[in-house]
Amino acid sequence: MKATAKFLIPLALFFVAVGFLFKGLYLDPHEVPSPLVGKPAPVFSAPILSDAGKTFNSADMRGKVYLLNVWASWCGACRDEHPVLMEMAKSDQIATYGLDYKDTDQEAQAVLDANGNPYKAIATDANGKIGIDYGVYGVPETYVIDKAGVIRYKQIGPITDEILLTKIVPLLKELQR
Repeated sequence: MKATAKFLIPLALFFVAVGFLFKGLYLDPHEVPSPLVGKPAPVFSAPILSDAGKTFNSADMRGKVYLLNVWASWCGACRDEHPVLMEMAKSDQIATYGLDYKDTDQEAQAVLDANGNPYKAIATDANGKIGIDYGVYGVPETYVIDKAGVIRYKQIGPITDEILLTKIVPLLKELQR
């Protein structure tokens, strides 16, 4: 009996481990849960990209549903996402604000000059402190923030047309009621 137990226990543990590894094959690596979803968005005040004399204050956004898109000029995926953001801006479905993350104003402005500006305003986060408060893993990341200032959705990676239509637009319609 002891010999059988010595054989069955490692075999059972092996199959449990294989089960976990197999399940992991079907998980989306972009679906990293954020502890901030469902909680108030961190409040910040930062200089506006095009006018360093003015500041963007997230507390002023209370009462509005908006997107906060974290991006940078050095980010290739941000450039891939940019046309989707431009189409969103044309449709005027939602106010989109940018957070220029660990970037220089000159390089960020050059990207916007070349590709268009989909943002109502862009706060600068040269040292990345605001990004840390938001739990930014990398850029681009986008947050849907409701009228009460609560984060309702976090998109890690670029927004695609599919993500926009299947996740963001339905959520926006619900939150804007």
